[in-house]
Amino acid sequence: MLDDSTTAATTWPTAYPQGYAVVDVETTGLARDDRIVSAAVYRLTAQGDVEDHWYTLVNPERDPGPVWIHGLTSDVLQGAPLFEDIADAFSERLDGRVLVAHNALFDWSMIAREYARARRTAPVRQRLCTIALAKELRLPLANHKLESLAAHFGVVQQRAHHALDDARVLAEAFRPSLRAAAHDGVRLPLLECRPLTEWVDSPASAAPRIGSQPSYGGSGSYGRYGAGSWRPSRKRPACPHPNPGRYEVGKSLKQGMRVAFSGDTSVDRELLEDRAIEAGLHVATSVSRLTSVLVTNDPDAATSKLLKAKQFGTAVIDEAAFTQLLRDVTPADG
Repeated sequence: MLDDSTTAATTWPTAYPQGYAVVDVETTGLARDDRIVSAAVYRLTAQGDVEDHWYTLVNPERDPGPVWIHGLTSDVLQGAPLFEDIADAFSERLDGRVLVAHNALFDWSMIAREYARARRTAPVRQRLCTIALAKELRLPLANHKLESLAAHFGVVQQRAHHALDDARVLAEAFRPSLRAAAHDGVRLPLLECRPLTEWVDSPASAAPRIGSQPSYGGSGSYGRYGAGSWRPSRKRPACPHPNPGRYEVGKSLKQGMRVAFSGDTSVDRELLEDRAIEAGLHVATSVSRLTSVLVTNDPDAATSKLLKAKQFGTAVIDEAAFTQLLRDVTPADG
């Protein structure tokens, strides 16, 4: 399937990128201090033909986290190379290409942080999320999981949550998606990759080492991010959509709605904020009469944002509900 050719070079959009790096990383968790435990890259040409593929384990220098998901134990990872040892090989496969991933913001965030820890910068300027592309193409998917995208294109998944097989599956699903977009003249949903400038360590942010007890509860939830801080080199763009007003519980979010966050989140706050922005929402730093919804995992906390939300009658939802709503945000009017 990877070697089929359906769109002639003469009809290929000239504005499309010149190459792609289809990436998947498995990690110790979802928080800002979590680490990569394995990575895979399929390099594709401008028209989606596979050039080669690459896979490596990575020693996270801490407990591997959800072994029940990625299958990589402390024993397996103990002798694996550190990220700084594979950074050159990784860079060689990313350089000059658009990073493609399923939920690309997550993969890019994890990769950027690993490079920042190694005092380096990933050679990536743009990313493309296959979820966003599927929406642009209006594919009839039951949901936006990788397995649903794969099934739509008849791609057989052999080892879910194994980085190399996930990257293969995504490459096989991305190729017909890319060619369908080229055939129909669809604008690719490319986004800028903003590198992190530095990682500031603090004792409170130290993660458990390999062989220590994991910081994940028996429920399978990931621990919250530590006290270390990322300093991203970026300025958020203004939301292009008008504010449609308050969110009503039980209904969908709508592009232009103003969302604020309060308290700790299981997923990195910046990651949640970026997801909201990519969905067309406005991220507010405070709560006002214009705020559409407040997201918090502790609705009983006496924070200023929660007090203002109660005062203004602003809807309050938790992180899980918010991430679920992000999957299907209603387009703005007009």
